[in-house]
Amino acid sequence: MKMGAEEEIKVLRQKIETLDRQILDLLNERAGVAREVGRVKSEARMNPYSPQREAEILERLKLENPGPFPQGAISPVFREIISACRSLEVELTVVFLGPPATYAHLACIRRFGSSIRALPEEGIQEVFEAVEREKANYGVVPIENSTEGVVNRTLDMFIDSEVKICGEISIRISHDLLSRSGDSKAI
Repeated sequence: MKMGAEEEIKVLRQKIETLDRQILDLLNERAGVAREVGRVKSEARMNPYSPQREAEILERLKLENPGPFPQGAISPVFREIISACRSLEVELTVVFLGPPATYAHLACIRRFGSSIRALPEEGIQEVFEAVEREKANYGVVPIENSTEGVVNRTLDMFIDSEVKICGEISIRISHDLLSRSGDSKAI
């Protein structure tokens, strides 16, 4: 006898709940290992943040993904897992240009994940100063943008500062305007 749709959905949801518990167990196991890595790094006085290592992990996982989990979801999902596990090793503080929810803030989260202490700064110089004074481990500033091209203030600060570039974050910028008819228009 064939079961009805509601019964079938109930069975499938129970499978999902079981899988979710298994994923949670594995995440906690990964977090425990990450905490141990943090202890070893701390004892060896190693930098807790390794962007090259994280990039290698994300690339390997994308290559190993047989599907049907979406390929485009691998990096964001695992970046958050890595960020959360890294937060057990050390609290990473990252300053960025502008208020929260700006493109610089979004770039900050895209690079480091959301399990960081993200601090806004009013200007490019303030971002550099926060890193120089060790108020933050890293800073996020624009090098170029779609309206001005190269951001000269940022380049000038790299000349005048001891702060070095450790990575690049590319974000596609698009703006939506709402017209009177209520239709969204992409620019």
